[in-house]
Amino acid sequence: MRIFVLLSRIPYPLEKGDKLRAFHQIKALSKNNEIILCALNTVPKIDKQAAFQALQPYCRSINFLDLPFCGRVINLVRAFFSPLPLQAGYFFNKRVSREIKRLIKVYQPEHIYCQLIRTAQYVKHIPIKKTIDYQDVFSYGMKRRIRTSSIFFRPFIALEYRRLSAYESQVFDEFDHHTIISKPDRELIPHPEKNKIHIVLNGVDHDFFKPRATTKKFDVVFTGNMAYPPNIDAAAFLANQIMPLVWKSKPETTLLLAGASPDSRVTALASDKVKVTGWMDDIRAAYAESRLFIAPMRLGTGLQNKLLEAMSMRLPTITTPLANNALCAESEKEILVGESADELAGHIIRLLENSTLYDDIAENGHLFVRKNYNWEEATRYLEEILNS
Repeated sequence: MRIFVLLSRIPYPLEKGDKLRAFHQIKALSKNNEIILCALNTVPKIDKQAAFQALQPYCRSINFLDLPFCGRVINLVRAFFSPLPLQAGYFFNKRVSREIKRLIKVYQPEHIYCQLIRTAQYVKHIPIKKTIDYQDVFSYGMKRRIRTSSIFFRPFIALEYRRLSAYESQVFDEFDHHTIISKPDRELIPHPEKNKIHIVLNGVDHDFFKPRATTKKFDVVFTGNMAYPPNIDAAAFLANQIMPLVWKSKPETTLLLAGASPDSRVTALASDKVKVTGWMDDIRAAYAESRLFIAPMRLGTGLQNKLLEAMSMRLPTITTPLANNALCAESEKEILVGESADELAGHIIRLLENSTLYDDIAENGHLFVRKNYNWEEATRYLEEILNS
């Protein structure tokens, strides 16, 4: 089958969750299907040649469509004075829309696969079978940010939440099939037929993220795109509230915050006990050189790929109920779960002091992700949906 894949970002390098999901789905789908890739681009300095080389083995045609900065600003203003969510307006461009329609006419795909509601506006009325990958529930993620935002931004975030909620429901009826990463996210989609949404899990490359014997330089690690608001919040929560409780009983404990594009609020957390790396050529080094992993997520939605990667590398892992609701690991057996700073700090101390618990959580978590999270199996189900 010829599949037209429409993305809101070029799926390389793989430093963001949506790019990681898209890349591995394209790779797996290409074994039995012909892929026409169309990816929007808002990053002028991105290495398009490297991205093209990484994607070329899996695509018949690769098309990167730039969204000029001035156009994005104008589109944001237009979206603000319309019912459209800012997220959808930001990524919509009339010139790009014409090019997408031209590509669809040239390649005559049998199915259109859109990732995220950001791309839905481009294909809403095209009479070809279509699937939308919600991936996460953007509206609810925005709702969770209302309480932590400044007084100035709170009304705008609340407005965006209401628009996203309406838009997520509206675009549902424009597509033949719908996918999402987790059951908790599906339950938050504001549509009466949300149970028709298929749950297509993420996976993890177990051959890449595998246990590695190396010297441990850090005790605790948290990874992720450090410009993403939920990760900024988690990093600050970890460094400012959780670790001070750990340091009271274990003052020598060190923390590593590793990930691309650290926000100024993250870089400000650096100290003699906290290292902020910024971009790493190989994120596996951050996992391998640390004793345990924690993802103290309080904002956001969806499945945290960082949890899958850490557990695949056999790190004992700690997280919050918010993140584990999507992961579905068994608390106290495959993962440790806590909500407050006291609970999460207590889990860190337990793992550092109890070698038996440390080994059990590490091994059971490793076996859990190997059994349940595999890109090939997850994409095989997606392929069945697209062919149905």
